[in-house]
Amino acid sequence: MTPQSPINPAEVPLKAPSSGVQTPDSEVTTHDVEQVERALIDASTRLPVLFFYASAIVWLLLGTLLAGFTSWKLHAPDLLANYSWLTWGRIRPAHMNVMVYGWASMAGIGTAIWLMARLCRVTLRHPLLLIAGGVFWNLGVLLGVGGILVGDSTGYEWLEFPPYATVVLFVAYSLVVSWAMLMFRFRRGDNTYITQWYLLGAFLWFPWVYGATQIMLFVVPVQGVMQSAVTWWFANNLLFLWFGAIGLGTAYYMIPKVIGRPVYSYHLAAIGFWTYALFASWTGMQRLVDGPFPAWMVTASIAATILSIIPVATVGLNHHMTMRGYFGLLRYSPTLRFTVFGSFAYTAFSLLGVFLSLRSIAGYVHFTEASIAYSHLGLYAFFTMIIFGSMYYIVPRLVGREWRYAALIKLHFWSSAYGVGLMVAMLFIGGIAQGSSMHDPSLSFSEATDSILPYLRGRSVSGMLLTIAHLIFAFHFGLMLFGLGRTASMPTFLNPQEEEAVKEHI
Repeated sequence: MTPQSPINPAEVPLKAPSSGVQTPDSEVTTHDVEQVERALIDASTRLPVLFFYASAIVWLLLGTLLAGFTSWKLHAPDLLANYSWLTWGRIRPAHMNVMVYGWASMAGIGTAIWLMARLCRVTLRHPLLLIAGGVFWNLGVLLGVGGILVGDSTGYEWLEFPPYATVVLFVAYSLVVSWAMLMFRFRRGDNTYITQWYLLGAFLWFPWVYGATQIMLFVVPVQGVMQSAVTWWFANNLLFLWFGAIGLGTAYYMIPKVIGRPVYSYHLAAIGFWTYALFASWTGMQRLVDGPFPAWMVTASIAATILSIIPVATVGLNHHMTMRGYFGLLRYSPTLRFTVFGSFAYTAFSLLGVFLSLRSIAGYVHFTEASIAYSHLGLYAFFTMIIFGSMYYIVPRLVGREWRYAALIKLHFWSSAYGVGLMVAMLFIGGIAQGSSMHDPSLSFSEATDSILPYLRGRSVSGMLLTIAHLIFAFHFGLMLFGLGRTASMPTFLNPQEEEAVKEHI
């Protein structure tokens, strides 16, 4: 593994064979060759990546609609109460599974395909087979969501898809991961970049986590309370080893690429990756504090969660030192702004996880909205914001156009940032208030529940901001997809009136 170097300037010019006289016009530099190579790679990944992106955005819009119903029904339970398939117990798991397997997984896979092809320096052969994988993945999510809405849910959190949908997802994932492994197997050059480590880890960890959980819950099911242990182990590992690995790998690529300098430290990157792989897989059981489980199981998970501060510190320090002296570019680059926001959110997400894992805290906020705040901080503020940033970088290279409106990008960012920030704050503060009420013996359960209604209404307001952000992004992506972007040689800066000042930096 070597530090990721986004810019490789030509060292020795290569003379064009068509002329015996060397002139400036007849010189072909290594940089020129690399540009042609990258263009060919982008062309080979265009169809599958855009298919995964377009599908993900459709699921994002559907998930946003379901999220609105889920949020409003918490403080307005009579809303559409006459339709069984729109009851809270069905639309809430449908919303979460749409966001997890429809939006986040498909957008993450699309980004990972492009990054693997770029870093392996190989063109993607037989892209239609990857599209077939995307079709099967969409079919699996559609069957799963339909099964949940008609009452065919398994009842396990984040695993509500019925078995027939799981089989289709397995077929889809097999096609995707096979192509990722083949690209890495036939990569050009001996260097393995830190981004590739994270992406390869994610591609190998997902079938292990998802497959092992399916076996322990449905094929050879464990008994009693161990089902809850398996479920929470799966939920945390899906956040860390699947979404977290793709998110961190993407950030390690995008930040150096945009600012034009290598990652600050290879050693920090290596320490961060291996400690992340070691400790993240032990987490999840801290959600079961004071439950009927072996003490060593819960304690080991709490210890692993606390030790996860090591990869958090190394990754955060590496990103900060890489960005040092270049933070001013956050005013101009959409990719950098979304990615850096997601990187900061990763630190907050991990530290909040440590805080919630402490026995004194966990026993207080059990069964409250605080755990929902934790999930949204990881899945949206960290992962989704980084993926948005990657899409702002990747899509123009696939369609040959630049994003049309800087104002829409800024509105998308601020709506997303304020929306997820308000949502996490409302859920976390509401969870603390809820936990306080539940620990008050003078209050009934219904009174404890009523105490968080103002926070739930605040969550609905934050959902409106996120809805605006998603509609704007879907509209802007549609313009790009149909060739209505800008035909320009420069990226779409967030402050276009100052483009001349940053041309030499980006």
